[in-house]
Amino acid sequence: MSAESQPPPPPVLVVSNIEVIYSRVILVLKGVSLAVPKGGIVALLGANGAGKTTTLKAISNLLHAERGEVTKGAISFKGERIDGLSPNELVRRGCIQVMEGRHCFGHLTIEENLLTGAFTRRDGGKAVARDIEAIYAYFPRLKQRRQSLAGYTSGGEQQMCAIGRAMMSKPEMILLDEPSMGLAPQVVEEIFEIVRDLNVKEQVSFLLAEQNTNIALRYATSGYILENGRIVLDGEASALRANEDVKEFYLGIAGADRRSFRDVKHYKRRKRWLA
Repeated sequence: MSAESQPPPPPVLVVSNIEVIYSRVILVLKGVSLAVPKGGIVALLGANGAGKTTTLKAISNLLHAERGEVTKGAISFKGERIDGLSPNELVRRGCIQVMEGRHCFGHLTIEENLLTGAFTRRDGGKAVARDIEAIYAYFPRLKQRRQSLAGYTSGGEQQMCAIGRAMMSKPEMILLDEPSMGLAPQVVEEIFEIVRDLNVKEQVSFLLAEQNTNIALRYATSGYILENGRIVLDGEASALRANEDVKEFYLGIAGADRRSFRDVKHYKRRKRWLA
């Protein structure tokens, strides 16, 4: 069989029709399904409150801390069900989440933060030290600040530290939540460039939740758009960028005949979008 006719590899992550409920009464996700191909960058897009963070926490099994649970559906990583695993077990299997808000240990140095990311590893101090130097090659600003307390570094440096700490667990997949939040455009661009480098050179797959649809679709290979806890559109990143609904509601680009926010064309498109 030729290389061209070989079937694509199975997805590294498959989320199948999951439902998430908080406090046993609040339905947040309704039949969400998505897949992340091995070596892909998949964007999970939507406005604040659409359900992006809940989706990531459902995958990483962090819902229970917030009285949330997956009540329907299934989640598989590398072909095995993971929705019953602890977060630690999931990290050992190669999937880790970088939380929204650049969560670093502020009282520890940058290098100490990176070392905490290796707590699940059993391959010895030399391998860990080698990988820290590899992280510094991707994040040269962290090397300059390696002995600085993380709480006194910039927002961009803290985001880099959080991603670098996740990389120290030697993941096959990173769930990245709102990496652009609160950062200057130039820093956001730098972080997304590093994400692409890690994807290409280290073969790490990414599922990234992001409100900044424009930059996310520039770096992603494909995407899903969430509204009110449901997937309303998905496809290749290039197709989503060209989609008129995405242009209007997420990229801020309207057609020449768009007269106002409340015109009839907008209403019909919005009604179709939410159907």
